[in-house]
Amino acid sequence: MIEYELLKIIWWVLVGVLLIGLALTDGFDMGAMILMPFVGKTDNERRVAINTIAPHWDGNQVWLITAGGAIFAAWPMVYAVAFSGMYWALLLVLFGLFLRPVGFDYRSKLENTKWRNSWDWGLCIGSFVPALVFGVAFGNMLVGVPFSLDETVRSHYDGNFFGLLNPFSVVCGLVSVAMLCAHGGAWLMLRTDAALHRRAAKATQIMSVVYLVCFIAAGAWLYFGNIEGYTLVQPFDTNGVANPLAKEVVTNANHGWLNNYSQYPITMVAPIVGILGGLIALFASSKNKAGLSFLGSALAIVGTILTAGFALFPFLMPSSISPVSSLTMWDAVSSHKTLGVMTVAACIFVPIVLSYTFWCYYKMWGVITNKDIQANSHSLY
Repeated sequence: MIEYELLKIIWWVLVGVLLIGLALTDGFDMGAMILMPFVGKTDNERRVAINTIAPHWDGNQVWLITAGGAIFAAWPMVYAVAFSGMYWALLLVLFGLFLRPVGFDYRSKLENTKWRNSWDWGLCIGSFVPALVFGVAFGNMLVGVPFSLDETVRSHYDGNFFGLLNPFSVVCGLVSVAMLCAHGGAWLMLRTDAALHRRAAKATQIMSVVYLVCFIAAGAWLYFGNIEGYTLVQPFDTNGVANPLAKEVVTNANHGWLNNYSQYPITMVAPIVGILGGLIALFASSKNKAGLSFLGSALAIVGTILTAGFALFPFLMPSSISPVSSLTMWDAVSSHKTLGVMTVAACIFVPIVLSYTFWCYYKMWGVITNKDIQANSHSLY
């Protein structure tokens, strides 16, 4: 049996991989649909944009389900506190996601301009809301979530929906939206041609600039903005039975969440990759290099998520009102046996999921044009 401490680290890494996989795959189709009403000027162009993701969007959402399931199984206390305290925010995400499958299926059923325009904006909003809320959620992890644990380790949430929309978290939400829009724009560059391709390239440039400005601004805010960071007081038994109250936490307002970067300089690679990826997406899209632009936006996503993860480590959900109640990867996890069984399952099924995902992209690759829509107007979205 693998050591408990090592299993905790493995599942911190695996959940991070799942979140990156979600952002890389479901991210480009969300980004493409946010941009769709703006870059698609005709009905056919909008149908082209929709059909670039048609074979993939539902498979991409498997990453969302898997990430949620992994958090539930590996970090049940994080799942419980997040889904009870942030109930309305997550419900908003759910209703946003409802618009996507319905919009894809019903949008082209009627040849009515008002009908189709309404569904186009539904698809746009249904993609924008989750992208924004996910970014806001990450921002709140850094600001701190207003919850506490009593002596029986029951959580009590002392906030509301509008409290989540603090200025720093809204900036993080804009980072998420701009990042995914740049990724979606690069995807449309890869899969379309003519005027739609050119508008997608322009949108990718604009969103890359917005991403870079917001990402750097968020980092500067963490450094200069007096946002408290948390530190575990050593010694702490990382191999012990999970008990979130059996630790001591100190706060550090002197750019505290950036302490890991000074303690482990190798982690500086993450923000550098994020900024470099944004610059690559910006300049590659200006030179009409679709593949390189997509690679750049993918690097931006990886760098951004790793930057947040490295800053928070080992914290998963810091508490803004009771620092000792903060949940970490060491003390908010499932049992040793549960993590062991999950690791075996992951070793079996993750390669299978990756294999059929790559196979689907390989078999269904190609540029979609207006002629394709006209020739298959009744069979395509």
